[in-house]
Amino acid sequence: MSNKEKKKTATRTAAGRVGRNGKLKRKDYEVKLDELHMELVKMQYWIKATGKKLVVIFEGRDAAGKGGAIKCISEPLNPRGCRHVALGKPSDIEKTQWYFQRYVAHLPAAGEIVLFDRSWYNRAGIEHVMGFCTPEEYAEFLRSCPEFERMLVRSGIILLKFWFSVSDEEQERRFHERVGNPARRWKLSDMDLQAREKWVEFSRAKDEMFNHVAVHSVRAPMPWFWRGGGLVVDGAAARSVSWP
Repeated sequence: MSNKEKKKTATRTAAGRVGRNGKLKRKDYEVKLDELHMELVKMQYWIKATGKKLVVIFEGRDAAGKGGAIKCISEPLNPRGCRHVALGKPSDIEKTQWYFQRYVAHLPAAGEIVLFDRSWYNRAGIEHVMGFCTPEEYAEFLRSCPEFERMLVRSGIILLKFWFSVSDEEQERRFHERVGNPARRWKLSDMDLQAREKWVEFSRAKDEMFNHVAVHSVRAPMPWFWRGGGLVVDGAAARSVSWP
């Protein structure tokens, strides 16, 4: 079979796995997910054997799928070597500390993986938009964050950062779904509802953050990336065949 014929066959096979909505069919999705879960298990064995330290940051819009992605990634891993960190609002004491201090306490030791469900980037997002920090504190964060991450990388930490996005309409739909579902209502806070009214402000804050510490920025030691390239993850298309 020629290379051209092989390419046509591969195209037809892929097309057979795609539903009319442009997403992988459930059975094929689950088969692929099992394969990727095995790769995650192999990665954890490698991290343990080599003493590597991995930090993965999940940031983005409310209801964009961060929690689901973290659950999917951590599901096949040994919990003794993989920790999920989701910090609440800082205490009165933490508010007097160096801003990054409470996050440093959760960084991995050799052989560990830490998944941050939101992170120090709160200062560039919700804290800035909702007025929980001063303009001076916000400006200092934009200056110091790249250097802080350089320190992490120089110390031997592998730092991966994901930004999850969702459309205005899809976020509204998911919020209504959570309100009407007692099993999911806990995911929705009063702050989420207040922030929902500031879609444009959060968009501007995201762009400003990316300009300083994100994709393709020469000032950023570790850009938001996936497989070596800049990526903004669309939470509404996680099962799309275009997913890398």
